[in-house]
Amino acid sequence: MTRTHLDERFPGRDLDRSVWFPYYLPHWSSRAESAATWEVRDGELRLTIPPGQPLWCPDLHPEPLRVSCVQTGSFTGQQPFADGLVVREEQPTFLGYTPCYGSVEVRMRATVSPRSMFAFWMSGIEDEPHRSGEICVAEVFGDTVDGHSAAVGMGVHRFRDPGLVEEFSAERFDLDVSEFHRYGVDWRADGLTFSVDGTVVRRVRQSPSYPMQLMIGVFDFPAKATGADVPVPELVVSHVTGLS
Repeated sequence: MTRTHLDERFPGRDLDRSVWFPYYLPHWSSRAESAATWEVRDGELRLTIPPGQPLWCPDLHPEPLRVSCVQTGSFTGQQPFADGLVVREEQPTFLGYTPCYGSVEVRMRATVSPRSMFAFWMSGIEDEPHRSGEICVAEVFGDTVDGHSAAVGMGVHRFRDPGLVEEFSAERFDLDVSEFHRYGVDWRADGLTFSVDGTVVRRVRQSPSYPMQLMIGVFDFPAKATGADVPVPELVVSHVTGLS
């Protein structure tokens, strides 16, 4: 049965495994090597990247990358990041929450540095290769954070969907990403309406027309290290809501 409603408040001390998949595209590596570092406590999901967390796909990904990400879907072969990739660990299809149209919102805060970032996005499950578009609701690189303002990327990534055009940009907003903010999108057949803290900030007159999974993650880029001490990247999520 397809789930049409999501109201995740992270009760208890474990993820709801009927909704969340705590691995980042494990088919390109393995579950063991793509597992998120996470904790659920006090009604919050905390994603971190401690110093000892290994690189993700270090022999294949062109830029050194570490990531802690949770997804609401997984389909083997989705989101190839280079030509000629071969699946290394087949995964069973997982469809925890994969809406087609509706309103989705995440309330989150982050600790990032110039070498890290956090993001909330929706990606086609790619049960058919062209169903690969992406709705990026919020993407913030730490090197754009300046006190109480940050550049927040949002929009549409086309990838392998011939029905979409690339339409993505990052605009600066007066917000402190270390404090909780709500990032949302109203996804309809004729377009997308993006909001921050309930205020509409952008409209796009196109949208994917197939089921998509939610993805929430924090990323670290070791090649950007300068030798200065930086905080452990952390993304704290207090709730995720969705209504199809």
